[in-house]
Amino acid sequence: MASDAGKSKAKRLKQQLEALAAAGVLDLPRVNGQTLQAPIVSAGMPVPTGPAAEIAETILLSRRDSLEILSQEVAACRRCEALACARTHTVFGVGPTNARICFLGEAPGADEDASGLPFVGRAGQLLTKIIESCQLTREQVYILNVLKCRPPNNRPPLPEEVANCRGYFAGQLEIIAPEYICCLGTSAAHALLQTTEAIGKLRKRWFKHRSAHVICTYHPSYLLRNPAAKREVWDDMKMLMAQMGVDL
Repeated sequence: MASDAGKSKAKRLKQQLEALAAAGVLDLPRVNGQTLQAPIVSAGMPVPTGPAAEIAETILLSRRDSLEILSQEVAACRRCEALACARTHTVFGVGPTNARICFLGEAPGADEDASGLPFVGRAGQLLTKIIESCQLTREQVYILNVLKCRPPNNRPPLPEEVANCRGYFAGQLEIIAPEYICCLGTSAAHALLQTTEAIGKLRKRWFKHRSAHVICTYHPSYLLRNPAAKREVWDDMKMLMAQMGVDL
């Protein structure tokens, strides 16, 4: 159950959104020069000023409040009792609430369980290098996993575990409303796209999740075991960056 503070924030958030709707606000400006036209993202708009800037700040605050409430729900979750009993921390996600791109992974590992942060182990260090090779920084992207608790021995998520966490990772993506989502590995791709196709067949193709463009590639942990696949991931990143308008 959410805390009293969380319930209060949820009520305040609902009131803010109702006030915006009553005022006829259908476009949700971002402070980075993009405008969210719910739920479709359009780029190239000027940075909002005056009342528009106030609305943009309200939206960002609302997103932060929404993510904080969802994070509290995750921390209290015991739907997968075995995982809940074994965890040190739940691992929610990190990044700006107006991120243009989200990287969706599989599940926390030992380092992530210990720290409560996603992708901080060896695979996370490799992901950071991949992000930086795309002329981005970790601070510019939102990083999350399908599962919020570490499975034993880092095994792949079970279908019932994915089902139990679906509302959480889907909720994060709904709140952030990224323009792009990069699925890292089979489990993430299967969970988001609800497909059973092999990751090799999902690569080099575009998919949609609500208004977001979705691309799939290999998980960084797979690259640690199979370094030769780094070339294929680089090809996927070039395809992604070209779509985003970034010249590599």
